[in-house]
Parts: sequence; C-alpha cells; structure tokens
Amino acid sequence: MENVLVTGGAGFIGSHVAEYLLNAGYNVVVLDDLSGGFVENVEGLSVIDTVTGQKRGINFVQGSILNYELVNALFAQYKFTYVYHLAAYAAEGLSHFIKRFNYQNNLVGSVNLIDAAVNHGTKCFVFTSSMAVYGSSQVPMSEDMIPAPEDPYGIAKAAVESELAVTRQMFGLDYVIFRPHNVIGPRQNIGDRYRNVVGIFMNQLLKGEPMPVFGDGEQMRAFSYIDDIVPTLANAPKVPEAIGQVFNVGGDTPSTINELTDVVAAAMGCEKKVLHLEARHEVKLAFCTHDRVKRVFGDKPLTSLEKGIGLMAEWAKNHGARESKAFQGIEITKNLPASWRRS
Repeated sequence: MENVLVTGGAGFIGSHVAEYLLNAGYNVVVLDDLSGGFVENVEGLSVIDTVTGQKRGINFVQGSILNYELVNALFAQYKFTYVYHLAAYAAEGLSHFIKRFNYQNNLVGSVNLIDAAVNHGTKCFVFTSSMAVYGSSQVPMSEDMIPAPEDPYGIAKAAVESELAVTRQMFGLDYVIFRPHNVIGPRQNIGDRYRNVVGIFMNQLLKGEPMPVFGDGEQMRAFSYIDDIVPTLANAPKVPEAIGQVFNVGGDTPSTINELTDVVAAAMGCEKKVLHLEARHEVKLAFCTHDRVKRVFGDKPLTSLEKGIGLMAEWAKNHGARESKAFQGIEITKNLPASWRRS
C-alpha cells in the first residue's frame, strides 16, 4: 500500500482530498497544525481494508510544515509516494499586513517539504497554488499569462511554483500545480473572518448579523464546489499529461458579490442583511479559463452556484456558527481595514 502525505489535511479542501485518497486505497498521513483546520474533519474518516477486513483511518499528525525535523522524520518513516501540499494561510487581503507570517508559512514551509521530497524519493508533488498569482491581469485568467501577483500571498504562491519547476529540472521531482479558486462546501472554516466569503456570509447569518460587503459589491468571482475539484487534485499524479503542468481548476461562471448575497440568504432561509464597508485593496475581477484542465482531465459537469451553496448551507445550519476571532500577530497596522481592527 502506497503512503501519501496531505499537508493541511484537517482543513477544508485538504480533508476532502485526504478522504478521497483513503477511499482510493492509499495509506494517508495528514500533517496539520490546526491553525485553520479541525481534528473533527478527519478523525471520523475510515474505510474497511480489502486485504485485512479491518477498519483503516487517517494517520493524523499535529505539527507544522515549519518544523523541519518533524517533516523529515515523517518522510523518513513513510517514504511518501505522493505529497499533496495544501497547507497555507490563504488570505490575500490580510497578507499585506502579515508579510513575515505569510512568507514563513506559505513559502519557507513549502520549501521544507520540497527538500524532504527530493531527499526521500517522492515520485510526485501536488501543489495547490492560487489564482492570486495572476494579480489583476485581463480576465478570464489563463495559465499562459505571466504571473503578476499584487499581494504577498500571491507572491509566495508564485515563488513556490517557480521553485517546483527548477527542482524538477535539477533533481527530477515531478509535480502538478493547481490554481483552485473560491472553493465552497462542507467543512469550510466559516469562523474565519478574513477569507472564504461564502463562509463568512453564512456565519454572520447564523449569528443574526449582516453580511459584510467591501465597497460596492460588484467584485466578480467564480465559485467552485468542493466535489468538482477533489478528484482532479487527487488523481493528478497518475495522469502523465499533467506532470510538470499548471492548471486552473474551479467554476466557470462568475458572479458578483451582490448576487452572492442573494443566493446565500435564500439558501440559509434568512432575510437578506448586508453591511457595506469601505472598499479594500483587492483585485476587482478574478475568474479563470479551464480549457487546459478539461483537455487533460476531461470535461465534467460542474455543480451550479445555487446547488453548491445550498449543500454548504445545509451543512452550516447543522454545524452552527463558529466564533470569529481576530488574527493575533498583525505586523503592519497602517491602512488595515477598520473592520479587521475589531477584537
């Protein structure tokens, strides 16, 4: 049985990838520091082993990808065939104000994993990057565009992409890079006030509070349901045409944030309440083409925005609201949006 590592595997996308790989017959090790994930996302996942007939679950390790010794010990123990690197602090807007934290977690931590993968013979490294690498390029954004990130988060992701390319040239480590965007679904951390707008909206409505909208609400994003992207990410190492490639992955149809408030309120069965806040520095229009991923992985039907939000809303209502905590460790307070200054 092949061993695979999923970093950030107790988080939203990571836990779904880990579950898919477990069901596909892999021995799955999850490494997560629980800064944005939850043990409950993986502790109940199990399958019946077809050889032993015994129940088999996820091997969960609480720890950080910044812990170089721990990372290397895990690689030495398990000799991972594939690595799925999903651990990140993915808050584009906030990354301007937490530069050191951003680069440590999203760049240095990634390099720790790449080092270990080379040294311990990993066959393929699957990396979840971000459409933040594009910046405010012409939309729709395609993989052929030269990255021009406009925030530290996007800069870090673009740097890891470049590092994987030169590592493959130098040491032969195969990789596949995905740029998922605005993914929604069950297990998302709806208590995070800085990222995942659908989760933020649902959490606010569960607490009887208005949905916060920065600026005029005409920002455009294309939202992606979790089940539409996980099989592609999980199966990537076994698709020869995918090796060494970069793929946008996610929804095709963009919506404005104003349109999103209508859909979320309806799915939650709540009166629509919106609080307009001062505009923040962000890319106004951000959605991608998916011709390349469809060509390599197949053109599959996608979940509609209404259905995806409906499925997530059903989970959120059963789950209940989470406490929204302020980020501890802001490094720069100048120009920090007023709504993010609240304790």
